[in-house]
Amino acid sequence: MTNAADQLFVVLLGGTLEPTARFTASVAGARFIAADGGMRHAATLGITPEVWVGDFDSASPEDLATWAHVPREPYPAAKNATDGEIAVSAALERGARKLVLAGALGGERSDHALMHLLHAVALKEDGLDITLTSGLEEAWPLLPGCTTVALPDRSLFSVLGLSALSGLSIENVRYPLAGFDLPFGSSRTVSNVALGPVTLTLAAGRAVLLARPYDHSGT
Repeated sequence: MTNAADQLFVVLLGGTLEPTARFTASVAGARFIAADGGMRHAATLGITPEVWVGDFDSASPEDLATWAHVPREPYPAAKNATDGEIAVSAALERGARKLVLAGALGGERSDHALMHLLHAVALKEDGLDITLTSGLEEAWPLLPGCTTVALPDRSLFSVLGLSALSGLSIENVRYPLAGFDLPFGSSRTVSNVALGPVTLTLAAGRAVLLARPYDHSGT
């Protein structure tokens, strides 16, 4: 029987989500939790979340009716956390250590997309295995240490420093780096091209790898 710590949890968020073949394969067998308007992705994916959380101000009347059988954990609109953060907490309460934030990127709210990225870094610092995705874009938090990201050959990607970065190495890419110190705010690591799985080593700092697996415009 699968241990909860080994089980993948997917949180459905309100941003853009394209059910690409890569995304569908990556969430096969996962447990799903919906955050407010993120429930609209459930029908497209053909899944039923085990719980639906939030203040439901972004949920459509149609979704409220269609998914009336899904258990709800309602919160007031005047609260101290986003619906997405509340949904992540619901996953953690169920033992999640592997998490995909689906619909975390794109959409109408840039503030929410940025907050998801920052929250993911904090979750990574707590030891979670976490990915963010819109189906067409994917993101991973990067902390000191070595990380390998399984990107397809010719994928366009960028490393975005959330602080100054020290000792950054990027391997198996068109523009490799070795022990590079990246000043905060520098665009030096934008628009690289993967040559298959990418290995990154970081001595100090916080960053995000943002990739477009289906975008070969950099080749």
